[in-house]
Amino acid sequence: MSFSISGKTAIVTGAANGIGLAIARHFLDKGANVMFADMDEARLEDEVGAEARGEGQVRMFAGDLRQKLTIANLLSATVDAFDRVDILVNASRQCRTSNPIDPEEDGVDELWQQNVLTSLRLSQMTAKRMIQKAEKAGTEGMIGSIINLSSLAAVRTQPELLAYSISSAAVEQMTRSLAVALAPKGIRVNAVSFASVLSASMQGALKENPDWRGVVEAGTPLGRIASADEVAEAAHFLASDASGFMTGQVLTLDGGRGLLDVVAAPSF
Repeated sequence: MSFSISGKTAIVTGAANGIGLAIARHFLDKGANVMFADMDEARLEDEVGAEARGEGQVRMFAGDLRQKLTIANLLSATVDAFDRVDILVNASRQCRTSNPIDPEEDGVDELWQQNVLTSLRLSQMTAKRMIQKAEKAGTEGMIGSIINLSSLAAVRTQPELLAYSISSAAVEQMTRSLAVALAPKGIRVNAVSFASVLSASMQGALKENPDWRGVVEAGTPLGRIASADEVAEAAHFLASDASGFMTGQVLTLDGGRGLLDVVAAPSF
């Protein structure tokens, strides 16, 4: 099977910075047409504005994807630019700490909307577009790949990450459910789960608390923090035909941390 995604069209959300940007850039480097989508228009402009105004493989879309109309506009803009959608990466996600026993401060509503419902609605509407395009063209076999991002928090307990843990676990079950529902239509759905990644938010956290790096590395058998590019490589694999018989799976990149039960070492 081929790892090539050259000529395919991908939508990557959360693409203005961090892991989403790394995935979008990686896909672009591998020859895909990429729609960089994010709520932060100024940051998108800084990252890809000039490229997006050209005639090449880059477009950008700024908008609040928590709104169904915005999702519809994103899909229309992608199809207008590239005629199709082959890959969706739901990389727009939020992590925050909160008070797990205070319903006014637990953060569940916010993260449920951002991390679960937005990804679900975008996946549903993208799959519908993929299916319509395939039926119109008479295409058979595999027609698309949807990739979600999850976290080790889905299976590990840290009370102040209640909302993030709930939303991560829901994303993984959503991945499995959509995989079964969409398999007869030729669409694969998988997820990448990770522990600590040197994203923009992680870099900021380590700058404020330098001692955290040592704690994280000590609690990780491979002894380091992952790079955003490593998550991008995993997403590339799931987007390509090399993973053509994988669906409903959660590919874990945690350096072995999920294998440990280190009571004294918290998760970050």
